[in-house]
Amino acid sequence: MTDLERFIDQGTGREPADIVLKGGQFFDLVTGELVASDIAISGDRIVGTCGDYRGRTEIDISGRIVVPGFIDTHLHIESSLVTPHEFDRCVLPYGVTTVICDPHEIANVLGSEGIEFFLDSALETIMDIRVQLSSCVPATHLETSGADLPIERLLPFRDHPKVIGLAEFMNFPGVIHKDPICLAKLDAFQGDHIDGHAPLLSGNDLNGYLSAGIRTEHECTTAEEALEKIRKGMHILVREGSVSKDLLALLPIMTERLSPFIALCTDDRNPLDIAEQGHLDYMIRTAIGHGRAPLAVYRAASISAAKAFGLRDRGLVAPGWRADLVVIDTLENCKAEIVFSGGRKVDDALFATRKPVAPVGLDSVKARPVAAAHFAVPVTDGETPVMGVLPGKIITEHRRYRLPSKGNQTTIDLAQDIIKVAVIERHGKNGNHANGFVQGFGLKKGAIASTVGHDSHNICVVGVDEDDMALAANRLGEIKGGFVVVEDGKVTGEIALPVAGLMSLEPYETVRDTLHHLRQAAFALGATLEEPFLQLAFLPLPVIPHLKISDKGMVDVDRFALIG
Repeated sequence: MTDLERFIDQGTGREPADIVLKGGQFFDLVTGELVASDIAISGDRIVGTCGDYRGRTEIDISGRIVVPGFIDTHLHIESSLVTPHEFDRCVLPYGVTTVICDPHEIANVLGSEGIEFFLDSALETIMDIRVQLSSCVPATHLETSGADLPIERLLPFRDHPKVIGLAEFMNFPGVIHKDPICLAKLDAFQGDHIDGHAPLLSGNDLNGYLSAGIRTEHECTTAEEALEKIRKGMHILVREGSVSKDLLALLPIMTERLSPFIALCTDDRNPLDIAEQGHLDYMIRTAIGHGRAPLAVYRAASISAAKAFGLRDRGLVAPGWRADLVVIDTLENCKAEIVFSGGRKVDDALFATRKPVAPVGLDSVKARPVAAAHFAVPVTDGETPVMGVLPGKIITEHRRYRLPSKGNQTTIDLAQDIIKVAVIERHGKNGNHANGFVQGFGLKKGAIASTVGHDSHNICVVGVDEDDMALAANRLGEIKGGFVVVEDGKVTGEIALPVAGLMSLEPYETVRDTLHHLRQAAFALGATLEEPFLQLAFLPLPVIPHLKISDKGMVDVDRFALIG
């Protein structure tokens, strides 16, 4: 008997289903009703609802509700600080059965090798990991990246079964002004999904950007921005990560009327936040808790997300659909009690069936050793540029202050919460080193450093004491990447991330517990940010205080640049 014949026989009830969930209700995302019904599963798909079924395995879910598996529509698994296998084990029990990832971070360190690692991993994980091919490697000409991925190096991956299309197209000025490199990538992926990344873009420039076939966007930070993009055909991915938190600002668009054009994503979320709050289930609870209709929210978490990315087999509890299912306590609380991925009940035994994938990039940190003198900033006339951190946002502000000096060197100003920041090239290409000042970390002593530095992932270090800054940066080379906290000449906390300097080889539970210790070590230095390490990771992003687009296709702004 073929699979198709078995699906039909079990759906009609002529033979017992493989699995039947009995005694519960399912949330119908078409009508918005809670429907009392058995749910019959055969292989990887649902074959029966709205009836009574016999099953070879029957599971009593009385008093519980079944919803479709959740779909995270845009994330960088690297930001979880664990490998795809550990991310699978960490997040799937929260009901996230599909993720659409952009391996942008590892690609900017390792290039094609990093993408291959993710694709190989995606073939083994229990959750369905789909990959968008990274469109911006390198991400900017303003910093040294570890790799270069022109269109010729992306095309060999296009037909891989886990590839959906082209990932977030960050160079929106290049699109608007028809940069040849941008056009080559866009032209090659016409007809496939192309993900967007165009913060604050509006008007005719937005029209031009969308005319290139770009369909989704996760960078909206206000309801007004999101509404304009929805009106112009974009599917808005509402984001709530560990640093970028846009959910509350975008709640006004999360209505039943607009829900077919909305999905959910995390972008960047670490295991400590997942353990303390959850994943997409946290977004669902929060949105409903703020008065959003459950139908709108659960649609955004599943069927609307599936349709936006052409995944036509999932997102409903209905016959013929993929059996990605979450058994929850209530719609409002959204606590996952049982999860099915492709008809398989998620448990430790299921995770044990996965084949391992060899790690890559274990020697990617090639920075030259530094000393305290490397962090000196010469005195200049007038005010000094200072990078201003905005808590809860990845963007920073360009500020200027008169800073104190000692001899011929500009020094920190703790009274104004201004300390030093440096970016050190770590890919072994040119040894570049740039220094500057940052406001908003709250540090009163010591230093913290990281090899996670978006988007080029060089070493970024902030600190009060230059000797501590040098120790923190050099220690990163010794542990092959990660996060380091130094206080008074001693390492008080660290986590090794040897996979491309981005991901740990340890179980996610170990990473979670180590992050808790790291956070406490940073707080002991006076850090006031909720997520000091992820905030540090986003400092190397270029500052765009006043967005303008020149006729050369570049962002033309009064740009903050690190001194050096």
